Amino acid sequence: MQDRELYQEILGLKSPWSVSQVTLDLEQQQVDVFVEHPSGTKFCCPECSEALPCYDHTSERQWRHLDSCQFKTLLHARIPRVNCPQHGVKQVQVPWAAKGSRFTILFERFAIQVLLATQTVTGAMSILRTKWDQTWSIVERAVARGKERKESQAVPRLGIDEKAYLKGQSDITLLYDLDNSTVEAISDGNDTESGIACLSQLSEAQIQSVEAIAMDMSAAYVKAAKHVIPLAENKIVHDRFHVMQMATKAVDKVRRGEHRQLMTDGDDSLSKTKYVWLTSFENLTEKQQTLFDAAYARQLQTGKAWAYKEMLRDLWGQNTAASATTFFNDWYRRVIHTKLEPMKAVAKSIKERLRNVVSYCIHKITNAVAEGMNSKIMSIKRRVGGFRNRENFKTAIFFYCGGLSLDPQ
Repeated sequence: MQDRELYQEILGLKSPWSVSQVTLDLEQQQVDVFVEHPSGTKFCCPECSEALPCYDHTSERQWRHLDSCQFKTLLHARIPRVNCPQHGVKQVQVPWAAKGSRFTILFERFAIQVLLATQTVTGAMSILRTKWDQTWSIVERAVARGKERKESQAVPRLGIDEKAYLKGQSDITLLYDLDNSTVEAISDGNDTESGIACLSQLSEAQIQSVEAIAMDMSAAYVKAAKHVIPLAENKIVHDRFHVMQMATKAVDKVRRGEHRQLMTDGDDSLSKTKYVWLTSFENLTEKQQTLFDAAYARQLQTGKAWAYKEMLRDLWGQNTAASATTFFNDWYRRVIHTKLEPMKAVAKSIKERLRNVVSYCIHKITNAVAEGMNSKIMSIKRRVGGFRNRENFKTAIFFYCGGLSLDPQ
């Protein structure tokens, strides 16, 4: 009797449900709790909530519950069915578990917290003592619940970016809410259609609420934004990080070409200096600073390219789009008259999209949140393990980065 009363309280069971039996298997280290209801009890139809007499029962089922003193605890019951005049024979909803789950609500809540804390399915499995498929089913149900509950809220500042799924396979496109640092939508691929598919997952009200969208200089995403978002031409902001990345790669291209030319004359001035030019000046180590000073003093083409790259950084310090445009035009005239072909190519690319580069001065957004989320996503991908397909990868992204309400009610 005491065991039954104890588990009645532990499970939080209320009338008409009660614990009828508790058994302990020391060899299996398992506690089995059997639950039943009185004869003649009426249950509500899950469709219309009409109270109806019990029609019949399913065969006995079991649900995993929180461990009792490190013993695996299983709840057993036969679920009643009702014969609704309007909806036919329906299985009623039991109060201790979500529909379709083989875990109690309390166990699922605990499992979700473990999954979030460990950020690994395999790590959670060892704590929960569950199999991979069982643990992953908790993740899938949590994401499905979260998506269903999520309300359509304004997303004034968005970021759109791509992320590799697997080596040799096409990327996925991710849409970020930059204010809340959450992933709002995912689509397969990284072309215009993928961008449109991603943006189209927003509600009409959300699309109308967009004030700015950060992206790299991908023509595909530009076209997608213009297709879906009203007046997108005034809202697109080409991400500062990607523009500067282009300039940095151009400096490295100049370095590689000049290094080959110098080496033909036996001059190794640029040997082992790759990361000197790729690292921000303020982040150079003492050793790198020495290498930089020696190379820069020789007035090499690489040093000139680096100086133009560093000058370009000041573009994002301008107060207005007009002053940023004036700054760029001056920078452009300087670069375009040099023999630094890689830098000239960057200058031309920026000039073609200048309106959406200097728009940073209006909207003050970057894809830094997206880059940070991408790093988190790839870290999760390495740790979670067990990805069997692309859909699992997307589910994991929403679980860990979607800002969803995951717990069962």
